[in-house]
Amino acid sequence: MPERMVGKQAPRFEMEAVLPNKEFGKVSLEENMKNDKWTVLFFYPMDFTFVCPTEITAMSDRFEEFDDLDAVVVGASTDTIHTHLAWINTDRKNNGLGQLNYSLAADTNHVVARDYGVLIEEEGVALRGLFIIDPEGELKYSVVNHNNIGRDVDETLRVLQALQTGGLCPANWKPGQATLNV
Repeated sequence: MPERMVGKQAPRFEMEAVLPNKEFGKVSLEENMKNDKWTVLFFYPMDFTFVCPTEITAMSDRFEEFDDLDAVVVGASTDTIHTHLAWINTDRKNNGLGQLNYSLAADTNHVVARDYGVLIEEEGVALRGLFIIDPEGELKYSVVNHNNIGRDVDETLRVLQALQTGGLCPANWKPGQATLNV
């Protein structure tokens, strides 16, 4: 039976990545924590697929909202940084990503996807897992869904904002609404 991760320290990671300026570099949870940033880490199955670019570009299009919430967005798959760059350099009208506002990381050894419990071992690809980690490194939110279904950026932002209130947020809570007083 898998072990619970939410409410515990998130698995630390450092991965090679294509940075927003299209250069190769590294992304790490430790760096985000050092900079007192929240981390929104999401996994997707593969580059040059069909559902993936819709959510990757949707996250990029809303990047400023994450940035305003002191959150660093990191997308990751088991593909290489070279494949990531080729996909970024492909125009959106040709099923590419075009310019991204956050880093795409390469988990080519599958360690991070395995640590986060999203690796499909027999295929060597990740499920669509999304994790929100606070600046102290605690995993606050985790959602994993089937690879045929893209994620909702509005919901990711809503959950991040709810977590940042530090309060009790009722069902259907929206930013600006009161939290529960108990």
